[in-house]
Amino acid sequence: MVSQKNVKKTVNTLLAAGVALTMAGAANSANAMGADKEKCYGVVEAGHNDCANASGTHSCAGHASADADGGEWIAVPAGLCDKLAGGSTTPVTEEADDMGDDHAEDHGDDHGDSY
Repeated sequence: MVSQKNVKKTVNTLLAAGVALTMAGAANSANAMGADKEKCYGVVEAGHNDCANASGTHSCAGHASADADGGEWIAVPAGLCDKLAGGSTTPVTEEADDMGDDHAEDHGDDHGDSY
């Protein structure tokens, strides 16, 4: 027969192990973003982001739903992000993208067909 004392001891051991694993995972995540790394937004392939996105719609690695999403990031060696097409060390907002599209349309008429 299993005693109440043994059950309580087993439960406490399992809880302590769970807390220890959680803390180890957090420490490992912190080490992954050392001083020699930086967050690079806008260059992630869908499903391959490193952690939570800038908008807060998810908090887990691997949940990016689209390629090159400006709110998703991966850790890259410091200084590399600015060299990548579409890479930014700050989240790329939709407003900035929309301004770029409107800007291109406005200038399209300036170079029109009038001779």
